[in-house]
Amino acid sequence: MFKVKTLKTTLQNGILTITLARPQQLNAFNGEMLSEFIEVLDNADTDDAVKVVVVTGEGKAFCAGADLEKGGATFNYDENPEEFRDEGGLLTLRLYEMKKPVIAAINGPAVGVGITMTLPMDIRIASSRAKMGFVFTRRGIVPESCSSWFLPKIVGISKASYWVLTGNIFKAEEAVEAGLVSELVPPEQLLDRAYEIASEIVENTSAISVTLSKQLLWRMSQTEHPIDAHLLESKLIQWTGSRADAKEGVTSFLEKRKAKFTMKVSKDMPDFYPWWEKS
Repeated sequence: MFKVKTLKTTLQNGILTITLARPQQLNAFNGEMLSEFIEVLDNADTDDAVKVVVVTGEGKAFCAGADLEKGGATFNYDENPEEFRDEGGLLTLRLYEMKKPVIAAINGPAVGVGITMTLPMDIRIASSRAKMGFVFTRRGIVPESCSSWFLPKIVGISKASYWVLTGNIFKAEEAVEAGLVSELVPPEQLLDRAYEIASEIVENTSAISVTLSKQLLWRMSQTEHPIDAHLLESKLIQWTGSRADAKEGVTSFLEKRKAKFTMKVSKDMPDFYPWWEKS
């Protein structure tokens, strides 16, 4: 296990585990964690050995939110208002751009940025002991980490408004009912379940297909008309359909054997990816 100052990372069987590792501070988020987290994500995106990323917390908490060591001055930033960018938002934007799928294994309390950082992750599962809260109004600030964009899309505007405006702490059961979390797991089984989901992806899917599909789901759900999705899906179907992984996917199915996909995200992506950056 490799330990940066605020994180621990392990890579095994194609699964990179990122553990928030400030247990004495309940894994509270600070600038150092941000820079280390982004560096790990950057490395994961360029490493073909990484197929899936799992994020969890060390100790009792997933992440208790922003580090409040500065007391009442915690959110008093000196930067030029036109240039200031909130740290949680920088992390969620990086997660949103990830080529590799990310699974949040929420092992305990996830509050403030501790829960908003999970919103751009692709799959969220939680321990039955987990609690969550979008507590910004109770701290005299507003939602951050692009959560005003992500949260209503995930759970709907009514539930998002209730959670954000009240700032209350809610149990994992409520998160499941609202669709914020896909399933609840006993604490001792949480990581095993996360790895089970990750292994499904590692062992059965094309890395190229996963990357393109995860970006399609997020980005096309925001377009004004389904024709936009149709046109892009058509372009991607034509491109993937003529590549080695499509041939292997169909052939292995017909031959009733496990597929052996060979295309790599580092060098085999379409030349029009990322399409959203093209004029």
